[in-house]
Formats: sequence, C-alpha cells, structure tokens
Amino acid sequence: MVDPTSDLGEDIDEADAPTCANCGDPIVQSPTHRVVTWVEDGRVQHRHFCSDDCRDAFAE
Repeated sequence: MVDPTSDLGEDIDEADAPTCANCGDPIVQSPTHRVVTWVEDGRVQHRHFCSDDCRDAFAE
C-alpha cells in the first residue's frame, strides 16, 4: 500500500496504487483523487476515491 500522504502521481505502478473504495479502479496520476480520513477507536482510517462522484456515491 502506498502512503496516502505521498505524491501519488510520481512513479507509482498501477499494481501498487490505491483503488477507489466505490468503483475499484486504481488511482494513478488522477487530479480528481480524493481521500476521506477519520479517527475510529483511536486509529486513523482512510478511504481513497477516484472522484467526487464516487465519493458521493459510496455507501457503507
């Protein structure tokens, strides 16, 4: 897994890239990439989304 704070557009292979939590597409060099972060039980959690539309459509 790639560090979510890294520059994801730099030298990231598609196999190592994060995937969108909604559609499952790998996120490589995407200017619309969004990361949602929250704290749960004292641990930082996060989800990657390829776009605002996928973030808005995501249902837990």
